[in-house]
Amino acid sequence: MKLQGEAKLVRIFLGESDRWQGRPLYEAIVLEAKKAGLAGATVFKGFMGFGAHSRIHTAKILQLSEDLPICIEIVDSEAKIQAFMPTLDQMVQEGLITIEKVEVVQYRSR
Repeated sequence: MKLQGEAKLVRIFLGESDRWQGRPLYEAIVLEAKKAGLAGATVFKGFMGFGAHSRIHTAKILQLSEDLPICIEIVDSEAKIQAFMPTLDQMVQEGLITIEKVEVVQYRSR
């Protein structure tokens, strides 16, 4: 797959405990992105954050949270990202999804 130049970056913010059909939502999204042939997806786990409910979620020992913030980043062409958006809309019941323009400088595999 070749990806270079202008592309789109989707960021999905959700909670670690969010689920989709019995599995963690972040895992389900990455698997769906792979199935859709997107260029790549990465999941990041946050140490602290809050969202629409304004509850603080933290990894501090005294305030241990089982619902830490999760961010998924997916990069691909605008057309492929737009085609994937209905899937995300169905899967993400609570959370935040953003899209921004990025420039791909290098995307290679051996």
